[in-house]
Amino acid sequence: MESRSEPSLLRERRDGGQEVMQNSQQPATDRRHHVSSLLMRESLLDKQVMSSTETPVVRMLADCHVIKVGGRSILDGGKASVYPLVEAIAAALAENKLIIGVGGGVRSRHTYSIGIDLGLPTGVLAQLVLADALGNAHMLGTLLAPYGVVAPPPEVFGHLLPFIMQAAPGVIFNGDPPYTLWEHPPRVGRIPPHRSDAGTYLLAECFGCATITLIKDVDGLYDRDPKEHPDARFIDEITVDELRQRNLPTLPFDRALIDLLEHARLVKSVQVINGRDPERLAGALRGERVGTIIRKDEVV
Repeated sequence: MESRSEPSLLRERRDGGQEVMQNSQQPATDRRHHVSSLLMRESLLDKQVMSSTETPVVRMLADCHVIKVGGRSILDGGKASVYPLVEAIAAALAENKLIIGVGGGVRSRHTYSIGIDLGLPTGVLAQLVLADALGNAHMLGTLLAPYGVVAPPPEVFGHLLPFIMQAAPGVIFNGDPPYTLWEHPPRVGRIPPHRSDAGTYLLAECFGCATITLIKDVDGLYDRDPKEHPDARFIDEITVDELRQRNLPTLPFDRALIDLLEHARLVKSVQVINGRDPERLAGALRGERVGTIIRKDEVV
């Protein structure tokens, strides 16, 4: 039996960060490849490390426009509100590539009510309402199908979106983000903070789209709810910081959108327009102010 002290046994040592295997007769170099990485040995909680990751971001779909059609504000209104908007979207598709997000509307609110009464956690509520928005997406998608709009399954939407946008003038999808059980806990109450407005914006920001337009049933942002206060003052343009300072009692979009817009890299403004006046859509896609524009504050 060989002794473990024989000089012919391989010995390990470190040489410049690379392990070298050596015996008494002939050295043998480790052939493993060591990847040099900025974050390999750093803590992802370190602020300086996080700052070092600020780099330019690629715009994957810079020629596409994102619109979000409100479920309660538009789709729940039936033919009277949906058909004129379908015609406006169809006209816009002749000149623009459109990615259309849809909300769940009154059915999502009913689901929230039942779930909250049963004591369900926020993550479960977020998972349940996905079906409501998906149903609205299929209904609106059916009306837009003659114009080439397709409704891909949610599980392939993100992966195949660039390919689909090359082949079709538009796609439609469920605007609720798929956080489901991993939804962020809200500051107040149990209603999921990231709903269809936030989810549609996240997609626009991820793919670096040209614009995002939220289609509601009001002309834009007011200092008070115009449906309850006829004397409410219209706000034509506002920054995220100004919006925070005003702390308005009600908003026509998800409050989480303010936080998302504050950290935007690519899509730094959102416009809210009235879908009951569908002719405004064409102006919004051209970059005109036809509603309320909310902008990210410029860093001086």
